[in-house]
Amino acid sequence: MKTTKEFAVPPVVFPSGGNPSAGSNNIQQRRVATAPFQPPRSSTSSIPFMSFDIGSAAASSSSGALFGGPIGSGGSIPGGTSFEDEEPLLDELGIHPDQIWRKTKSILNPFRANPAVHKDSDLSGPILLYMSLCLFQLLAGKIQFGVILGWIVVSSIFLYVVFNMLAGRNGNLDLHRCTSVVGYCLLPVVILSAASLFVPQGGTFRFVVAGVFVLWATRVCTALMVALADGGDEHRGLIAYACFLIYTLFSLLVIF
Repeated sequence: MKTTKEFAVPPVVFPSGGNPSAGSNNIQQRRVATAPFQPPRSSTSSIPFMSFDIGSAAASSSSGALFGGPIGSGGSIPGGTSFEDEEPLLDELGIHPDQIWRKTKSILNPFRANPAVHKDSDLSGPILLYMSLCLFQLLAGKIQFGVILGWIVVSSIFLYVVFNMLAGRNGNLDLHRCTSVVGYCLLPVVILSAASLFVPQGGTFRFVVAGVFVLWATRVCTALMVALADGGDEHRGLIAYACFLIYTLFSLLVIF
């Protein structure tokens, strides 16, 4: 004969929707205050641990000083060097305005070029002259940024190869110095581009003026190339012819 067992079932109580405060009280009771983060301690370790509170650490770091000192009070950067001892930004980038100005002035006199100031080659001045030439061409309605940049690169490589082939083993002209000289000698072409804005299109006078500026650039570039590198004095005529071709191409961009 089967026997039946009776189990006591607790009553199910559903929360009432009319008393919202009861539900919020239950939620607040379930919230347990969390303690700051504490790493587990080992029973065999003798190193003391300190509690770490993320909120307090963020607040203290935001109110702390930058680079070990308050901003504007002459603090120091990592390594023990103060901000006052740092070099100017232009010097760190390799841009020296006084040196660029001296090299530019040396190009203005085609009969007395000073090769001493061009021993330290740089590309800051040539880039400035390139941008000036492109700006004057843009004012004339010619967008030739890529063409002029490409011709500068090709002309520098061409003159570098020609000079070292003529000089042979004695040639010590590097590409960086060659590009610097070619770029600085663009100054007559830049002046020609600026003057062509006020000269009528066509006519013999325009070609005569362009020829004068081409001879100016050719003479200065040849003198600097021969003075700065060894082995070029014997082939001055051929180097001058290569320079003449280079600056004739640039002048054709201006007059046409």
